Amino acid sequence: MMHTEKLSLKTLLSYAATAIPLAMLGLPLYIYLPTFYAQHTELGIALVGSILFISRLTDVITDPLVGLYNDRFQSRYGKRKPFMLAGTLLLLGSFYALIHPSAAYTSLWLLVFSVLVYLGWSIISIPYLAWSAEITTDYHEKTRLSAARELFGIIGALGALLIPYLYSVSEDAQKSLELLYAACVISLAILFPLTLLGTKEKVAPSTEQVTLQKIITLWKKNPSLYTLQTAFTLNSLANALPATLFLFYVELVLQEPSKTGMLLLLYFISGIIGLPFWSMLACKIGKTKSWQGSMALASLAFVFVPFLDSNDLVLFALITFVSGLSLGADMALPASIQTDVVQKIQTEKHSYAGVLFGIWAMLTKFALALAVGLGFVILGAVGFDAKAPTPLALSTLSLLYGGMPVVLKMLSFWIMRGYRDHA
Repeated sequence: MMHTEKLSLKTLLSYAATAIPLAMLGLPLYIYLPTFYAQHTELGIALVGSILFISRLTDVITDPLVGLYNDRFQSRYGKRKPFMLAGTLLLLGSFYALIHPSAAYTSLWLLVFSVLVYLGWSIISIPYLAWSAEITTDYHEKTRLSAARELFGIIGALGALLIPYLYSVSEDAQKSLELLYAACVISLAILFPLTLLGTKEKVAPSTEQVTLQKIITLWKKNPSLYTLQTAFTLNSLANALPATLFLFYVELVLQEPSKTGMLLLLYFISGIIGLPFWSMLACKIGKTKSWQGSMALASLAFVFVPFLDSNDLVLFALITFVSGLSLGADMALPASIQTDVVQKIQTEKHSYAGVLFGIWAMLTKFALALAVGLGFVILGAVGFDAKAPTPLALSTLSLLYGGMPVVLKMLSFWIMRGYRDHA
């Protein structure tokens, strides 16, 4: 039986611990890796974007399947923990290969090992997210659990940011990747066992197999599921575009490449500052309205970005801080709302947590893939050259970085209007 009482601090910390090393590997994967392959290999920016987009598309198949088979899996150690352990080994091995590419087969190397990295990530993260739906059934405790996980994720991202900065390699994508890989291995060895040993997993009885038809029926019977996932995808794309183009924007538009570490640090510190506020607000007005409020705040700040130039570092730093306040809400609240929906439709005969969070992870990665593919291909179409960008290329970069995310967030805001929380 799932816990309904207030979660202990030990449970919160143990469950959230793994989010730190995952974020430490996630930040370089999304920010440094595309830049590394575009600048340190013979592959052009459009080809790098296309390959990463194609590799991300494999998640459309693998993520729901990982969730499906994780729901079906049974062992004396539970269903979530063994999957996470296997995924860790695959992720670490594949990521090492990815950041040490073959000079002779660079494009194939990028495709194969990026696919394996994303698969390993799925095998860890999907059971990890699904596990949260089995720890507590309390509406507000689910928010606390998600907030703890995402807070530790932000701390991990801060670590990933500070480590290259402290070693003075933040402007070198290759050295940053190698350094962060080593840091992730060390942090996983310390923190992952805390999650495995310190968080109890319910050993559930065998359930009936979930078929594709049953999953389709879920959307028909639960329109809120479709609404939430559509809004989440658009909002994720709005967040992924600036993350993908951040280094190019700071270096070429603001012309302040040495300030990338400082700006990212400011952004994540702001996210930590804002997270307790959004959690408290969610307890008062509900998760959906709080999430919409965070979208509005981020959009209000980012709407000025396309008008900035090389003289506006201070203004951009202010925008970074204000938009960063919304980071915690974007990370914690949608996942908590999804957990509410999962528990609402879960039955004793059918376990849906894994497959639904598999689809959730798929949507996250699809947004990231679309950001890389869309952003890099559009830049390639206007003749973008990082060494000698034209005025048209810089204007396009600014619009992709700051204009399109505002439009996407407002679409997500509009879709979520009238959505009722499942308390």
